[in-house]
Amino acid sequence: MSVVIVTGSCGLIGSETVSFFAAKGFEVAGIDNNMRLKFFGPDGSTDWNRKRLKKNFRNYRHYSLDIRNQPKIDSLFKKYGKDIALVVHAAAQPSHDWAAGNPSLDFGVNAQGTLVMLEALRKFAPGAVFIFTSTNKVYGDTPNCLPLVEQEKRFEIAPGHKYEKGIDESMSIDQSLHSVFGASKAAADIMTQEYGRYFGLKTGVFRGGCLTGPAHSGARLHGFLSYLVKCAVTGRKYVVYGYKGKQVRDNIHSFDLVNAFYHYFQNPRCGEVYNIGGGRFANVSMLEAIGMCEKLSGRKLDYDYVEANRSGDHIWWISDVSKFKSHYPGWGYKYGMEEMMRQIYEYQLSAISCQSSAIS
Repeated sequence: MSVVIVTGSCGLIGSETVSFFAAKGFEVAGIDNNMRLKFFGPDGSTDWNRKRLKKNFRNYRHYSLDIRNQPKIDSLFKKYGKDIALVVHAAAQPSHDWAAGNPSLDFGVNAQGTLVMLEALRKFAPGAVFIFTSTNKVYGDTPNCLPLVEQEKRFEIAPGHKYEKGIDESMSIDQSLHSVFGASKAAADIMTQEYGRYFGLKTGVFRGGCLTGPAHSGARLHGFLSYLVKCAVTGRKYVVYGYKGKQVRDNIHSFDLVNAFYHYFQNPRCGEVYNIGGGRFANVSMLEAIGMCEKLSGRKLDYDYVEANRSGDHIWWISDVSKFKSHYPGWGYKYGMEEMMRQIYEYQLSAISCQSSAIS
């Protein structure tokens, strides 16, 4: 049986990948040691998702391994060997803010962990496809130099600009403020490209915008939409950092992203890089997202505004996915902003109901 190895298998993208490929009949080996609990506390824990995956998929095998441990990762790859058809590397320290407090751990997980996975691929499964979930943060704060126009509830790029339909892969990742997180992900991003271009392996890099969906364990330092909706449902106070709350992000549903992975898997291009996100199809400003939350919950969101923005944060980011669509014209979006928000909201309500039932 063909095997898919998924790192970060209990996180948002990892668990969606497990569900997608397990449903197609692949044997799926998931690697996840729940470091999100260490990073973000109980809100970030993915233990609930591990239990769900093991219950729902008999062809899922879970391995609580640290991706920085080369001998143990090698042992797992050696176990499955040439049966490995695909590796989806979604494990990461994912927070812009958290990384600044512990650069060594951030770099170890994001950069060294990726190198460990690539070496295991090269040694034990060189014929497999390798997908790395990168980030738009590899471009640093260069997008903030774009000519932006302030509107009532959002910033927008000036009409007629070459990035009007979104930022493509031509933007430089050099000479900018990346944040510690952006730098560690850039190192992993470039190394993944190199294993494709230098060693001829089938590696692909997907630079995501905001990745979202109901399976996201959103926390204060990571998971913008998920945590925002959680605050709307629970009554917690949310904090908006800078830019008048008009900063814009595109958002892609985890299913749509994993479906893009599947299209790449069927016809991989060595060392290729793709910007991937909601694009012009699904994007929202902070103020607009707050409005959507208030509409769903029927009450005002309790939030504070802090004038200082996060260092290196983007004012406006919308991905241009034209390159990926030109290579894989059969791929398209399934979920827009309203449906994504509704799914997350309903999931949060369900989670609270389950917690209340358990207590009573």
